[in-house]
Amino acid sequence: MENDLSSLGDSKLEQAVRQWLQYDRNPKTASMVQELVKEKAVEALKKCFASRMEFGTAGLRAAMGPGISCMNDLTIIQTTQGFCCYLEQSFGNLKERGVVIGYDARAHPPSGGSSKRFASLAAAVFISRGVPVHLFSDITPTPFVPFTVSHLGLCAGIMVTASHNPKQDNGYKVYWENGAQIVSPHDKGISKAIEENLEPWPESWNTEEALKSPLLKDPYQDVHTQYFKAIQKHCHHRCFIDKLHISSQVKIVHTSVHGVGHTFVQSAFKAFDLHPPYAVEEQKDPDPEFPTVKYPNPEEGEGVLTLSFALADKEGASVVLANDPDADRLAIAEKQESGQWRVFSGNELGALLGWWIFHCWRQQNPDTAAVKNLYMLSSTVSSKILRAIALKEGFHFEETLTGFKWMGNRARDLLDQGKTVVFAFEEAIGYMCCSAVLDKDGVSAAAIAGEMVSYLATKNISLSQQLTTIYEEYGYHISKNSYFICHDQDVIRSLFDRLRNYGGQKDSYPTECGRFSISAVRDLTTGYDSNQTDKKAVLPTSRSSQMITFTFSNGGVATMRTSGTEPKIKYYTELCAAPGNSDVTHLKKELDDLVDAIVENFFEPVKNKLQPKPE
Repeated sequence: MENDLSSLGDSKLEQAVRQWLQYDRNPKTASMVQELVKEKAVEALKKCFASRMEFGTAGLRAAMGPGISCMNDLTIIQTTQGFCCYLEQSFGNLKERGVVIGYDARAHPPSGGSSKRFASLAAAVFISRGVPVHLFSDITPTPFVPFTVSHLGLCAGIMVTASHNPKQDNGYKVYWENGAQIVSPHDKGISKAIEENLEPWPESWNTEEALKSPLLKDPYQDVHTQYFKAIQKHCHHRCFIDKLHISSQVKIVHTSVHGVGHTFVQSAFKAFDLHPPYAVEEQKDPDPEFPTVKYPNPEEGEGVLTLSFALADKEGASVVLANDPDADRLAIAEKQESGQWRVFSGNELGALLGWWIFHCWRQQNPDTAAVKNLYMLSSTVSSKILRAIALKEGFHFEETLTGFKWMGNRARDLLDQGKTVVFAFEEAIGYMCCSAVLDKDGVSAAAIAGEMVSYLATKNISLSQQLTTIYEEYGYHISKNSYFICHDQDVIRSLFDRLRNYGGQKDSYPTECGRFSISAVRDLTTGYDSNQTDKKAVLPTSRSSQMITFTFSNGGVATMRTSGTEPKIKYYTELCAAPGNSDVTHLKKELDDLVDAIVENFFEPVKNKLQPKPE
C-alpha cells in the first residue's frame, strides 16, 4: 500500500489519503479508498480528498461515500468532535443540559453510511466527553429536533438529513440553544474546531458502549406527546367543523414521498380531530431508494405527485398534501372544476396560510390594539403578499435574508421582546405556523392546512377561490421562480461581476432591462442598496454568496442568487399590483415579458452555457 501511495505523484493527495487510512475504521470506506489507490485512480481520489466539506450555517450536505469531501463515519466523527469542542467553549453547563440528535431514513449500503449510523456516532462522541445525549430511538421529522431543543432547554440539536436532495446525499443540520438554526459566526467557530480535532478520540467509534450509557436518553415518547399538544393550540375550528360533520366530507390525500412524514401527519390530523388523510400506499413507508420518483422533492411539482393524483381521483379527494422526505416542507395541490390539478406555488400557499392564521388570530383577539404586537415574517426572495396584508390589517411584517435560519433567529428575538410571531414562510414551500418550532415545519403546516381546507369547505369555497379573494382584497402578487444549472464557479462569478460593472463601468448597475426601467438595486453580496440614503444595505451581507435584487418601475421585483446547497443560479420574480388591478391576464403577460428580458439580458444562458431547469 505504501508503494501504491507513493506512486500517486501528488504529495498533498498522498498525505490526505494516508491520514484517512490511519483514522478510518469503517471497512467499507477504507477498502473503497484502498481499491482506488491500488488502481492509481488519481482523479477519483482527488474528488474524494481535494477539499473537506465546508461546514456552513446550513451545516453539511454532500454525497455519502469515502474521503473528506463526503458524508461518512469518519467525517461525521470529525465534525461532531469539532462541534462538541465548540459547545464546550460556549457553554459552561453543557454537561448538565446536553444535546438532542435526530435522523431520517437515508442509507447508502455501498459505503455503509446511513442517517441512523451517523446519529449513533455523533452520540458516541458527545457521551465520550460526559455530555448527556437525547437520541431519538426512531426516525423523526426535522422539526422535532428544534422543538426538543426548546422544550428541554438543551444547548444544541443535530438533525442528520439531506431533506429532499438526491438519494445518495446526506446532511448534518445544527440548531443552537435558542431553537433556531445557527448563524454566523458560529459556523466559522465550528469549522475551525473541526480542523483542530481531526484525529478520532479513543471512544468516538464506540457506539455500542455509548448506546448503553446512562447519559443516553430517548426523547421519542415525551416529545411526540408534547409536540402534538403544542400544535393543538393552533386548532381553532374543531367544534365548528365537528358540528357540520364536514371533516368526513372533505377528502384529502397525503404523501410522505418515501420519507418520515406519514405517521406524524396522521397523528397531527388526529390531534386536530380531522378525518385522517388517505395515504399514498406506494410512498408512505420510508425508503432510502425513493423508488417511485426521480427527485424526492415535492417542490418539483406534478412528477412527484402523480401517484397522489391517481389516489385522489380514485377516492374522490379534491386536495393533495405532500411533505418532503424529512417533513419540514409542504406542497399542496387542488383539483379544479376542469378536472386538472393545480399545484400551488410556495408563495400562493404563503398567502393562503398567512390569511388563514391571521383570520383565526383575529377571531380569538378582537381587541384592536393587540394587532400592534403581532408579527409575520418572510424571506426577501418570497412574495410580498404578507406585507400587503399587514399594511391593511395593521400588524407588523418583517423581511429577512433567505433561509429559515434568519427567520427562526428573528422570531426568537421578537418572542424574547414579548411580541407575538404567528407565521413565517419562504417560497421554497417552507412554513412556520407554530412558534414552538423556530424552523419550517411540514407536519404542523399539514394539519393547519387540513383545517383551513375543511373550514373553507363549510362555506363551499375552494383554495383557488380563496386565493383569488385574498388577491382581490390585498392586491395581486404574481410570481415566477426558476433556476439555471451551472457547475462552473468562474462563470457564476463573471455573470454577477458583469451586473456590478454594467456596460464596462466599475461599480455601476444596470438602469434598465430590455424595455423595463429599474428603479432600485440592492446587492447583499457587497452591501450596496440604492434605496438607502447612505447606500448601505440594512439586511446582513455575505461575500460568500451572490445575491442582487432589482426593483422595477412597473411594480416588479427580481432577485438573482446562488444556491448554498446546489449548483444553481436561482431567480425569483414577482409583480405586485395595487388592490383593484385585477386584469390577471395582463399582469401575467407583463411578468412573463419581464422574466424573458432578465434571462436574455442578465443571465445570457447561451453565452454562459447555462442549463435550464429540467422539465
